[in-house]
Amino acid sequence: MSLALLDRQIAECRACPRLVEWREQVAEEKRAAYRDQAYWGRPVPGFGPADAAMLVVGLAPAAHGANRTGRMFTGDRSGDVLYAAMHAVGLASQPTSVHAGDGLELYGVRITAPVHCAPPENKPTPAERDTCRSWLERELDLLAPTVRSIMVLGGFGWQALLPVLAGAGWEIPRPRPRFGHGTSVTLSPSGPDRSPLELFGCYHVSQQNTFTGRLTPAMLEQVLTDAARAAGLSPAPW
Repeated sequence: MSLALLDRQIAECRACPRLVEWREQVAEEKRAAYRDQAYWGRPVPGFGPADAAMLVVGLAPAAHGANRTGRMFTGDRSGDVLYAAMHAVGLASQPTSVHAGDGLELYGVRITAPVHCAPPENKPTPAERDTCRSWLERELDLLAPTVRSIMVLGGFGWQALLPVLAGAGWEIPRPRPRFGHGTSVTLSPSGPDRSPLELFGCYHVSQQNTFTGRLTPAMLEQVLTDAARAAGLSPAPW
């Protein structure tokens, strides 16, 4: 198994009937501004190098963002905020992410999500989250030799990720760490082929958070910088 093969398998998944129906309905009906574009309309795999030292975990693809473009956080305002911040701290080659062929590269960072299909109202069910869990487990297993930090965007991703990490070879402290912006937790390995992992919490880059000022570019850049340093990456322009 390789990440490239895993990504191809994810893109073919049809395990959740509600999500399959929704993502394909959106891709057929389209938003008026994108009516001349062909939507991806499938599960969206992770994006970034196979030897990433840092992982960013979101929630799920946006209906007219990643579900349209086929790349995580690409083609919507949440992605505009995220990639601008990543570029500002030296983790991305450019500040914009418009479509899958726009030349964007990530430096030492991979972006993924606990749910790979766009859900209605951006709200996957617990059953859909659990069905998608095996993909994240396999992704973490493949990244284990190199990954040293994870930045989680939002409480949903945090709660979804902790049991996956526990099953993938890291010890989760008790009581279980609660999500909070700027929270950081060091996870010890529970197996011989795992290294310590630094986990960071960050408010999600949703419009609800960025438009209201709950999450500012400076706040986002600070957590990105902290997570990059913990991963051994240089948080400065390349």
